[in-house]
Amino acid sequence: MFKPVLSLLPVLLIASAPALADAVEEHEAWSASDTSLRADAAGISLPQTIAGLSLAKSGEVSNGGKGIDNYAQYLSEDGAIQATVYVYLPSYADSSLAAHMTDRAIMERFGTKTRRTAYASAPLAGQTGRAIRAVYEDAADGALTTAAGFAHAGRWLVKLRVTGPTERRKEVLAGLDSMLNGLRFDDPGSVKPIAPARFAACPTQDGTDAKLTAQAPAAAADAAPLIEGRASFCIRGQVRTAEGSYDVLQQRDVANGAVIVPVDDAGTVMTFDPAAAGKGYQLSIHSIGQTQLFGVYDRVPSSRQIAEILGGKDPQTAQARTTAHYAASGEVIMRHAGAAQ
Repeated sequence: MFKPVLSLLPVLLIASAPALADAVEEHEAWSASDTSLRADAAGISLPQTIAGLSLAKSGEVSNGGKGIDNYAQYLSEDGAIQATVYVYLPSYADSSLAAHMTDRAIMERFGTKTRRTAYASAPLAGQTGRAIRAVYEDAADGALTTAAGFAHAGRWLVKLRVTGPTERRKEVLAGLDSMLNGLRFDDPGSVKPIAPARFAACPTQDGTDAKLTAQAPAAAADAAPLIEGRASFCIRGQVRTAEGSYDVLQQRDVANGAVIVPVDDAGTVMTFDPAAAGKGYQLSIHSIGQTQLFGVYDRVPSSRQIAEILGGKDPQTAQARTTAHYAASGEVIMRHAGAAQ
């Protein structure tokens, strides 16, 4: 049964997919020149020095050798200001949702004194409205200022974080703005327009319990695409587990539309999509570089059931029948439960 491993804010992206030994070609996460650092698979680069911050290290957060979960860390000369850029390939790619979940994680971690002083669209790659820029002050009982930026280019998401002492706020903000200005894309046209997500309450109320009517057919994932989550959602409800609370989002203005549950700030999203045959809802779990297909319910599960699924306690939810693994090259590797490895 599914049970998520929630990310910790200092490590914004976590391992979520098992390594596929010899299944896909291994990639170096980054290539460096004298002046720049480039995530080759994504075609995204940054200078090695940005607003007094210098590159300290780079590599992969998880999925070693796959080039789908990449980070680079920058530091001030005294190490007091830290910045990180993440370039990653979630199977449910929605930069507005990534910003929303990171916003929640920051506000929850750094305490009630934390103030959000900026959260709006920003220019990127010479175009307006192609990034989200967020600033948080008085974090950690007034000790820190932290700032974040988000972008979506092709199949890839970019997340930037800069943190430093409150008294060096100007340097933190200069670091973030310089990183946004310094981002370069092989294909500037691939940078998508984005804006902060705003979720109103849905008119839809929580329903009765659902029944698992079928396991996911093995062939269902053969066409499983990477999802670019640009649909408009409202808040259908909220569920709570031992690990925390989660919003249940309903697709707006679409009869029998999808329902999603963002799980963490590391790209994990639970979805209930209308089943292919038009009867019921397919449960899928999206994360970094993979989609797992579970069974089909006759309706969207109730909040109580969703909480049980999130907590790994739903008696109806079987193991994923099929998993799609996405490579940096665009290749998709299908794995079916019970199939020979």
